[in-house]
Amino acid sequence: MLIEYINKAMASAIYDKLEDGTYFGKIPKCEGVIAFGKTLYECQNSLRSVLEGWLMVKIRHGDSLPIIDSLDLNKGIPSLKEAVSRG
Repeated sequence: MLIEYINKAMASAIYDKLEDGTYFGKIPKCEGVIAFGKTLYECQNSLRSVLEGWLMVKIRHGDSLPIIDSLDLNKGIPSLKEAVSRG
């Protein structure tokens, strides 16, 4: 399910070619998930990596995640407090 979420988020990414010929990418529903690259391919790979790290931090802290293409990961993610109290 997480891989599907990442793929759907990546499908919603927006890319721009900058004046210096490099690329900028962002995922609008995932605030702060941005990346740069010398090529579009490099930018896409960097953006995926940033997204994965962003998701790990959000999940670890029990933050809510944006719903992407009706895919809601929030239902099964315990908050940090819940996870600690279970252990």
